[in-house]
Amino acid sequence: MKTGLVTFYHIHHYGALLQAYATERAVEALGSECEIIDYYVNQDNDLFRKPTGLGSTAADVHTALHYKPLRTRYERFEGFAKQYLKISGHRFGSLEELRDAELPYDLILSGSDQIWNPKIFPDGRFDPVFFGAFSQRRKIAYAPSFGVPRVPEGMEEELRGYLEQFSHLSVRERQGQKIVEDVAGRNVPVVLDPTLLLDREKWSAIAHEPGEDRGYILCYCVSKPGALEPYIRRLAETTGLPVVQLCGTRQKVHPKARCVLDAGPAEFLGLFRGASYVCTNSFHGTVFSLQFQKPFFTAVAPSELAAPESSRTFSLLSRLGLTERIIGKGDTAGLEDAIDWRAVEEKLSAARQSSLDYLRAALNDQPYAEEVPAPAEDKPHLADHGRCTGCGACASGCLKDAITMERDKEGFAYPTIDLTACVRCGHCTAVCPALEARQPGSLPAVFAAWSREDDIRKDSTSGGVFSVLAEYILESGGVVYGAAFDDKQHLRHTSCFRKEDLWRLRGAKYVQSDLGQTYREVKKALETRQVLFTGTPCQVDGLYRYLGCRPENLTTCDLVCHGVPSPGVWEDMARSIERRKGKSLQAVRFRNKVTGWQDSHFTTVFDDGTVDSAPLFATEYGRAFGRALFLRPSCYHCAYTSMTRVGDFTLGDFWGLKPDELPEQQEKGISLLLVNTPHGSHLFDQLPLRRQAFPAERAIAGNPRLASPIGQPPDRTAFFAAYALEPFEQVRKEFFRLPPLPVRAVSKALSPEVKERIRKKLR
Repeated sequence: MKTGLVTFYHIHHYGALLQAYATERAVEALGSECEIIDYYVNQDNDLFRKPTGLGSTAADVHTALHYKPLRTRYERFEGFAKQYLKISGHRFGSLEELRDAELPYDLILSGSDQIWNPKIFPDGRFDPVFFGAFSQRRKIAYAPSFGVPRVPEGMEEELRGYLEQFSHLSVRERQGQKIVEDVAGRNVPVVLDPTLLLDREKWSAIAHEPGEDRGYILCYCVSKPGALEPYIRRLAETTGLPVVQLCGTRQKVHPKARCVLDAGPAEFLGLFRGASYVCTNSFHGTVFSLQFQKPFFTAVAPSELAAPESSRTFSLLSRLGLTERIIGKGDTAGLEDAIDWRAVEEKLSAARQSSLDYLRAALNDQPYAEEVPAPAEDKPHLADHGRCTGCGACASGCLKDAITMERDKEGFAYPTIDLTACVRCGHCTAVCPALEARQPGSLPAVFAAWSREDDIRKDSTSGGVFSVLAEYILESGGVVYGAAFDDKQHLRHTSCFRKEDLWRLRGAKYVQSDLGQTYREVKKALETRQVLFTGTPCQVDGLYRYLGCRPENLTTCDLVCHGVPSPGVWEDMARSIERRKGKSLQAVRFRNKVTGWQDSHFTTVFDDGTVDSAPLFATEYGRAFGRALFLRPSCYHCAYTSMTRVGDFTLGDFWGLKPDELPEQQEKGISLLLVNTPHGSHLFDQLPLRRQAFPAERAIAGNPRLASPIGQPPDRTAFFAAYALEPFEQVRKEFFRLPPLPVRAVSKALSPEVKERIRKKLR
């Protein structure tokens, strides 16, 4: 039997050439001849680029300055292909030419890489050749990737037609698995990248020593190093090892890095084999760190951190239990944490065997049933790190106190399960809000509202509505729960029984609060009195899930939430302010109306009575908060950013009012008040508020978080990578500084609505 392989192979990328080599060897080891069909796509390997602007000119200048090693690299790629790849004797230039040819193959294999990604082809559509559309012979697929989170609109039917022609289908990532299921209705396996089908010994046999002494930190970056920089720097400082940079990107990753420009595929393998540590943002850099068992750290794009299911790196490392080697996350491994290579090798061998079993079945036209591995550990199922809101319903609801909320390296609290105390009752899974999709509801009534008492209004962030509602509950003998700072500037939810103490709960606090035992306290208080609970929507939802009902004497108020910043970052910032001032913080106001509602100030009060105040977004913390730099991961795909609210009320600022709308009130502050439930409506009618109704769209126009989550900034990963390793003062100076003047000028000129549209375009 002879197999014709359609794949990317001719491009001078290490991963492309090595995956083609591995696919051929794997097919041949299973008893079939294999030959790459020489189909040329729209990329070339010319050392000098076609002129397209300053970027290509700069690259050509760099090439001219380093022509000799880059020419050597070119020749090594060409030599490797001639020596190790079996390629058809004729080069085909089109689908039609392939259709007309008499091809000597019994089987067509669409194999690996992003051959099914429509966006990489000139017309932005699928290339039929990589679906074997030129032949009536049987077709199989091994580990192709779509490279996109979803099929472009209007192309589903075309893709369905291609997929129906395959007797056997597999994909490289979980997102591809979902695409095939949605489009073709077929449940297909996720298999390993072909480079993992060969073991370490087979790769070592074709590796060439690169001329480096053994023992160095190998850096292989296919894009700017970004979040890898502090890891490279600290590894070099800690180990004393030299830095060797295998140049994918031409930007130097470390001031003392020795750049290798002449490595071909065999030298690439040799560099990985000889390294002591690897820092990479390349998938195949990660693969060969695994193959040669090198301690490594890998970086992925922000979009992959936000949606791990679309990431081939997450797919692989989650399968091997190594996602902690991905940097910029709260659970990233420590700098010198060891890897249990024996456990990794066991999992990799099992995954390799499963993938080879699929390929054997596909080649021989036999059925393949994927074996679903048993859970590695018998423990309760909770929301993953990227979805957990930190509400604490699981910990509060655990009757055995087997769950505690502990901070990760980003400074956010997550549930940790003591498996020796856990009785596997499943209650924590049942109460977790993030594990159940929210159901749409009716639109709330929308009001601009404000307190009739100027003193309360002046001391509040906007219109003082919270205080009016809280006083109503307290007057009935009830209790109010909200967030307040302690003397260490740690934000905690606390109870309030007296009007005189409400000032502690007033005002916006741009940090996630510590709920502690609040849910349990609320449950106890509800036995005897009215309760008002205020918090973020996820905290309100967590309370209801913990209680299991909506008690009549419970009133809830959720907030229009921009996203919750890291408590760890805020507390480090508070200590930094104290160090620089040489005195202790006594109080902080994030939104102080010293110059009016529209120009809120960040105000700090110190123990000696002195006060500092500046416009919020002119301060370091305010700028970083406005950029959403250190929000909780779940905030970037928040399930509560809609007009279907969880609380009886929703409170925020009524931004976006026109100058002629309530002009006399705007200087003092106006609250946005959504009345969401019949219980809320009943209370609303009794509150001594001034109010004016508005249509729902006006609420959304000034508060985009009522419609969609805020986007994750591109430098969040780099920030938290540095935060995990570097002194906070160094991190603060690097990430909290003012942006360049042109950026500031444009930002000032644009309206919030225009900025939001730009953010959506850039996501």
